[in-house]
Amino acid sequence: MKLGSRKNKMEAFEKTLVVQPDDLDDLNHVNNVRYVQWIQDISKEHWQHLTSKELQERFIWVVLNHNITYKSAAGLGDVILLKTYIENSKGAISTRVVEMYNAVTNTLLLHSKTTWCLLNPETLKPIRISEEIRSIFADVTKNPS
Repeated sequence: MKLGSRKNKMEAFEKTLVVQPDDLDDLNHVNNVRYVQWIQDISKEHWQHLTSKELQERFIWVVLNHNITYKSAAGLGDVILLKTYIENSKGAISTRVVEMYNAVTNTLLLHSKTTWCLLNPETLKPIRISEEIRSIFADVTKNPS
């Protein structure tokens, strides 16, 4: 369940959610697969939040690599704060950081870096990240913390 989200180009894009029973594994911790889904979800939401529908139709992003470091476990009912920002971009490649925290204790649960590739949706071939796209994320290309 999403409690809220915000957009501020000077800060990371953030949202919160509450861990539900379907998010848990056999140890009653959030399942690793769920974390990957949340990484993808907030990344997509950030892109959609900052870009026009027209721009979203002209480009698509695909994941090349997820690098996830799990720091602490989350359980049922925990409120999770997700933060994301673009670390850097070059050519058709962009590196996005996602961090998840226990929203009550501020304990880091997960740190991830995902390498994304920008594609032409018709040819599915990589295309260079344009100045138009760079300018949208210009204020969030460095860790805002």
